[in-house]
Amino acid sequence: MSLNIASMLMALPGIVIGLTVHEYSHAFAAWKLGDTTARDQGRLTLNPLRHIDPLGFLFLVMAGFGWARPVAFDKSRLAHPRRDEAIIAAAGPLSNLALALLVSVALKLMLLALPYSGAGLYSTFLDLLLRIIYVNYALFVFNLIPIPPLDGSHILFTMVDIKPELEAKLYRYGTLALFAVVIIDNRTRLDLLPIGELVGAMARSVFGVLGV
Repeated sequence: MSLNIASMLMALPGIVIGLTVHEYSHAFAAWKLGDTTARDQGRLTLNPLRHIDPLGFLFLVMAGFGWARPVAFDKSRLAHPRRDEAIIAAAGPLSNLALALLVSVALKLMLLALPYSGAGLYSTFLDLLLRIIYVNYALFVFNLIPIPPLDGSHILFTMVDIKPELEAKLYRYGTLALFAVVIIDNRTRLDLLPIGELVGAMARSVFGVLGV
């Protein structure tokens, strides 16, 4: 996910929460589908320290985009490898969508119980909730892009008949391509990844339904 430095720092709590829930959901789905690899590696937890990648976090702070530690799973332990791999991949972004919707409802309930008055602390807390919402929508959209190694590519590759050798090459070079796309999108006026527009549209739609 690409962010400028100032916005990233303000959104940092939402990013940590979003990445933690995302990776935990991958681990939880794999465990429920019969593979204990992630659980055995200590990834079936909501402790951010088990999911945050030091290098990815450094990139996040310095460059405005980063990543968490990917959750490993063993296809041989899955009853239906292709279907289950898609479920495991989808679990991460869907958890971010669910979290964004849940926090949106919480925001609505807060405003009903205590209407916005512009008070400093209350305003700061509302801003934190909004950033959690927008960050999780962004994680949902970004991770569904079908470019390796994002979750969208795992889902796509389970739907097409592709040779393992070609898939391995796509993942190897897809990571470099993703880096290039994110850097170009972040450093130029080329809007190669219109994530902001999609996130804004999703948020406006949900807020409209909730009457926020």
